Amino acid sequence: MFQTLINAFKNPEVRKKILITIGLLILFRIGCWLPIPGLNVEVMKKTSGTDTLLGLLSAVTGSALANGAFLAIGISPYINASIIVQLLTVAIKKLEEWSKQGDEGKKKINTVTRVVTFILAIVQAVGITINWATTGGLDTAMFSGTFLAEPAVLGTMVASILVAGSMFTMWLGDRITENGVGNGISLLIYVGILSTTGLSIIAVIGQIFSGNETAIWELLGFLLMAVLIFGFIVFVDLAERKIPVQYAKQIKGRKQYGGQSTFIPLKVNASGVMPIIFSTAIITFPQMLGQLFWNGTPFYFWWNDWMTPNGSHAWLYAIIVALLILAFSYFYAQMQFNPEEVSRNIQQYGGFIPGIRPGAPTLDYLKKVTKRVTFFGAVYLTLIALVPSVLFSIFSIGNATLVNAMTSTGMLIIVSVALEFDKQLQSLMMMKHYKGFLK
Repeated sequence: MFQTLINAFKNPEVRKKILITIGLLILFRIGCWLPIPGLNVEVMKKTSGTDTLLGLLSAVTGSALANGAFLAIGISPYINASIIVQLLTVAIKKLEEWSKQGDEGKKKINTVTRVVTFILAIVQAVGITINWATTGGLDTAMFSGTFLAEPAVLGTMVASILVAGSMFTMWLGDRITENGVGNGISLLIYVGILSTTGLSIIAVIGQIFSGNETAIWELLGFLLMAVLIFGFIVFVDLAERKIPVQYAKQIKGRKQYGGQSTFIPLKVNASGVMPIIFSTAIITFPQMLGQLFWNGTPFYFWWNDWMTPNGSHAWLYAIIVALLILAFSYFYAQMQFNPEEVSRNIQQYGGFIPGIRPGAPTLDYLKKVTKRVTFFGAVYLTLIALVPSVLFSIFSIGNATLVNAMTSTGMLIIVSVALEFDKQLQSLMMMKHYKGFLK
């Protein structure tokens, strides 16, 4: 990957795209640190601990929520909107038709996603503002003597800024995708997670210099486990099941067609991080409602006790998350790979799988292989979702900063985005190489 970056900087056009990407990411990080006037940052840092929902949202944005920054909400409304629209694509025929219409249909779906993003940003901004108001995060004394000293007026201003910041973040992601390298939304999430992890490691280094000798071994154990888990993620992420396909020879006139051997690649983790994101979104949605609107109620305490990883009944949370990941892995696999369509295309172009008859036997074989590969992918995602937190707790006993430095979802996102960025950079370099060769 480093060699790819070195070669990319030697090409003026590719170097320009990389610099645009870096510049927009720096702009995003600046927006994650500029505080909104009228907020008490010290109070918000206490209420946005790592064991709360606001803390989880802050981790994705690189502590922007805890800082009360302009881009505090970040890209989370867009992520939730994308999940909702993807689920509705299966249920609503109109969206399903648009998904099959190529670029034109993709533009329509993107428009729907943006509208849903705006609605979710409003709901999330209002809920967060109410939470800040009840916990003392809104500092009306800062605007004493002005109309902004009214909590309702100040809260409306803060919520509006949060919504505008969320839409601006989505706009930055689109600009990176169009003018830079890679998927802009993924890179924004990637940078936010890395920033949170970096801040946690810096905090532990500060503990070491303050005389905490055990923090040295805890940091080394954390880094060792992180390297091993990253290696395991890369190994599985690149693994695939290759189904061989042979095309029969066809003679038309004086030309011969077919007679080629190829394969269908089925990735073990074809669904990526989406099943974990879907599962986490579903199981944390009631917690979000409870924390933002019904904080302190019996339902809120019951949910935190039974349905959170830090509760006294964490085993029930682990079982439910595992079942949700398994269900969404099969759901997303059906969206990514359609055995009926693949079987029909193979038969239409005169192909066959060695040892399998064309038609129904081929369809049954593809379904069987897909189910098996999806099962192993689901088990892998479940292990990644649950095991790292346990291992980090074992190697970082007493140091919550390191335990919460990086979530399983964050690790998957980091690896997936890094591999995808490297692939797109190589493709861009290859395209420029052939373009220069043709000239």
